[in-house]
Amino acid sequence: MRPALPLLLTVVMLATASSPGALAAPLQGTWSGTLHALQGSCPTERPSSLVVHGGRVSFAPADGVLVLHGRVKPDGEHLHAQLELSGVDHKPVPMVFEGHRQDEAVVGQYGTPSCRAEVLLLRAHDRPLQRALGR
Repeated sequence: MRPALPLLLTVVMLATASSPGALAAPLQGTWSGTLHALQGSCPTERPSSLVVHGGRVSFAPADGVLVLHGRVKPDGEHLHAQLELSGVDHKPVPMVFEGHRQDEAVVGQYGTPSCRAEVLLLRAHDRPLQRALGR
């Protein structure tokens, strides 16, 4: 029975270790992180979600009802999503998300006329405790 313990430990270590291929994993999937306001009034109370699927991008600031849509840029590493609404004065209110891959995360900037924020997004499955706590 004792020889099985080292084998079990080896299997567990290999299963949890980061492989070099993990850094090259595609952007496809669900990412989550909280906006950090740099200027103005930004929705920082809840995590934001980024979904990348088939070259398409969806970004939901503070997981709200407004969703910015866009595409992965041709280099496969940069993202752009936007949504333009009409304000009460009938002037356009643009919302823009720009992001890029950085190691095992997506680093992004979110901007509206009243907010400028940055966000570090991690794969949603990498944050089980934060998701369970609603952070």
